[in-house]
Amino acid sequence: MIGTEQFTIPRYLKIAVDISARIASGDIQQGEKLKGRSVLSTEYNVSPETIRRAMSILSDKKVVEIALGSGIVVSSKENAIQFLKNFKDDESVAELRMKLSQMLDRRRSMDEEISSLTKQIIDLYKYKRSDLITPVEIPLPSSSPVIGKSIGALEVWHNTGATIIGVIQEKSIIISPGPYYEFVQSDKILIVGDENVIERFNAFINGIN
Repeated sequence: MIGTEQFTIPRYLKIAVDISARIASGDIQQGEKLKGRSVLSTEYNVSPETIRRAMSILSDKKVVEIALGSGIVVSSKENAIQFLKNFKDDESVAELRMKLSQMLDRRRSMDEEISSLTKQIIDLYKYKRSDLITPVEIPLPSSSPVIGKSIGALEVWHNTGATIIGVIQEKSIIISPGPYYEFVQSDKILIVGDENVIERFNAFINGIN
């Protein structure tokens, strides 16, 4: 299943970033006293607690100074600029991590689908159905002269009449291998054809002319 997780920024952090941006741009001057929490909560349409958390972040970053009885005062434009830079870096990393997570989810989903389709194909090969031609599985001899050569170069169909519909390897199956597929030792070849075709194919992979 493809992940639906999205990268979201907490509301209080958005407010801290917005106020820092206003300080960095000069809209709010260093040394200026910010509006009270109740006024800011109305302005940003959030609870006073959200404003408190935003101011706590800015205080920790030394962008503002919170003094009892004196309110909230802007203490450093430079720190506001640095806070914005760090935020952008963290945001970029978080977005990349989110995208990576989504890509991994998609890959897992594709792997599961491929595994399911492969199983279905193997089941079709394993059990005969009236509407399908039953394939024949032929192990490749370890000393076969076709090892290391491609289907196209060997002109398998031209020389034997056999149609190769798959190659079974130790832990996987290659469906409809193309002309560039090169045979390797321990391959099991799935072919379709009549008895004469099967006989010619066996002779061919054993090097019998």
